[in-house]
Amino acid sequence: MQTSIFSVDVEDWFHILDVPSAPALAEWSSLPSRVEKNFSKLMDIFSEEKVHVTCFVLGWIGERFPQLVKEAAARGHEIASHGYGHRLVYEQSREDFYEDVRHARLLLQDIAGAPVSGYRAPGFSTTEQTPWFFDVLAEAGYQYDSSVFPAARGHGGMRDGRRDPHRIGNGDGILEVPITVTTCMGKPMCFFGGGYLRLFPYWLVRKMARQVLAEGRPVVFYIHPREIDPAHPRLPMNRKRQFKTYVNLQTTEWKVRQILRDFPVTTFQNVISNHPQLVDSHVA
Repeated sequence: MQTSIFSVDVEDWFHILDVPSAPALAEWSSLPSRVEKNFSKLMDIFSEEKVHVTCFVLGWIGERFPQLVKEAAARGHEIASHGYGHRLVYEQSREDFYEDVRHARLLLQDIAGAPVSGYRAPGFSTTEQTPWFFDVLAEAGYQYDSSVFPAARGHGGMRDGRRDPHRIGNGDGILEVPITVTTCMGKPMCFFGGGYLRLFPYWLVRKMARQVLAEGRPVVFYIHPREIDPAHPRLPMNRKRQFKTYVNLQTTEWKVRQILRDFPVTTFQNVISNHPQLVDSHVA
């Protein structure tokens, strides 16, 4: 298994979770947006490197910038859902979560003119405290998810979560393709997106990605449009969170280009369709 997945969580610079200074949804439309410029630049990079990726679009972004969704679909990228209101899963009731993810899927599907079958939770925030998560996604019409972070992290994580793609939930379940974690110095660690990708040197990212591929798993790379924009506005936050959120922004575009040149990447749907042997078991 040598094909990997590249994904973009399409949200704006102010969509930062769990910080007191983060604006409420009602304030978003009054803020200067940079997602159109940054996501368009990412799509140009993907075109230059001749790759197709999965775009987990925030429903609010799709509603405000439908042309971005249409352009991504026209360029051959997969449109998937990041929910509508960018809320942590474990802060929602089952009913509220269902309404959010169903609304986002139908909205994005209508804009893209193509089925939307994948979901990723803001902050990878499904945990042991949200046991209904997978069943609700299936009820809302999704076929796969990439929200499980199988290690400890700031927004929860699932320490005992499986690292390989698998089916989970009632009935036939939903296909879970977890965020990629691998063992380094005896600990489960992620090197392949967000602050992790920005913090670690690229030679280590490449080495760890090759280690995952050697284990027979695809690497799930992920990026946010704001991360290729070192000049984007900052939200006030404590020093630790500031470091995690803004470290090494100036290196991200170069690292993205290196990944696309060093690893054959594609969409979730292509990997799922072309490698059915990846999923061989079900967890109730």
